[in-house]
Parts: sequence; structure tokens; C-alpha cells
Amino acid sequence: MLRDGSPTPQLKEWIDRLAPVVEEAQEKLQERAAGKLVMYSGCRQGADGDYRLEFFWQEYIISSEDFSVRRAEDGDAPSSFVQSLILTYLVTANGATPSGRWIGFRELPQGMFYVQAFRGYTGIRLVRELEGGLDAFGRAAESLGGSPVTDIGDAGFAFQILPRIRIALVYWCGDEEFPSQARVLFEDTAPHYMSTDGLAILGSHLVGRILKAA
Repeated sequence: MLRDGSPTPQLKEWIDRLAPVVEEAQEKLQERAAGKLVMYSGCRQGADGDYRLEFFWQEYIISSEDFSVRRAEDGDAPSSFVQSLILTYLVTANGATPSGRWIGFRELPQGMFYVQAFRGYTGIRLVRELEGGLDAFGRAAESLGGSPVTDIGDAGFAFQILPRIRIALVYWCGDEEFPSQARVLFEDTAPHYMSTDGLAILGSHLVGRILKAA
């Protein structure tokens, strides 16, 4: 389950902005045609009319009646924070075709104003806390189903976080002159599916999952 953990002040600000959006998103989704919702977001609609999607490798069911969210495995409702991210994705999705072109956080809408904070709790944190360097990074990424990303860094992996949101982690080995570095990258269509606040949180959580897997 996605947890807030102990966020930095900037990350907590993003979390606080997302937390109250559940009811507003549910109201907006009531007005959206089922066919468009499926087409735009890439979610699936079952015979019962409810929608299904995977978020961080866990399946969730979204009611077609009131757009409440529950976990498929046990039927329980996740935290309002998780619900807000899933519903924000469904509201924001506009069907833009994923491009396969990677961009940094600064290239997201308003990302340049917060890029230093974002790097602090993503790439810098990964290098600082990861024991085992490049080998540990590769093993952890593969254990989470990451797909290799070529031509960027010494190792990189892409992860399917939501049906149409992929996030990549890229690692550069250091030497005597330069320390090791890591970066979180997004497909350039990511803003068509999630707010910058939400993408910052997803990137941070992915780093946490990698560290836990390592």
C-alpha cells in the first residue's frame, strides 16, 4: 500500500493538496461517459460495469455508481490518499498516446520551481541509501518487473505505475571525479494523466519501493 512515510516539507505540501480531492473527482467522473473513461485512461470495465486498473502492481476496483475505490484482493477501501491518486488519474486522463520519450521533472508543468526538492527525496536519496550500488539497483528493479531502458545512464529501468503512466529510474556510476547519480524520469505525456504534484509523489514512492526491494 502506498504510504506517506516521513515526507519532506515540499512532499508533504503536495500530499496535503491531493488528499481532499476524492469527493470532487468523484463528482467529475459521474459526468464522464463510460466509453470515454475507458478509452482515455486505459482502465478496464467488467461485466458488472465497474472499472479496474493496476496501481503500483496492485489491482483496484472503481465503482461505476459512486466511483468509490476498493482493493480487488480483499474488497477493502484503501487510504483516501491512494484513492485521490487513482481518481486524479481517471479525471486527468485525456487519451494522449504514450510517446516513449523521457523527460526530467523540471520539464513537467511548474516542475522547474521544485526540481531541487524533488531530486533530494528521489535520486539523491536513492544513491545515499542504496547499499550495493549498481548491482543492487539492478536486482531490485528487476524484482519489481522493471523493463530495461537503454541509451541512458549505466543502468535504467521503466515501471508501469498506472495503465498509461510509466516512470523510469536511471543510475550513473561515479568515479574519482564525480559521485554516483540517479534520476527519476517521466514520459513526456505524463502530464496528460496526472498533476505534477501527483507525479512527484509517484516518483518518490517508486524510489522507496526500490530501496525496500534492495
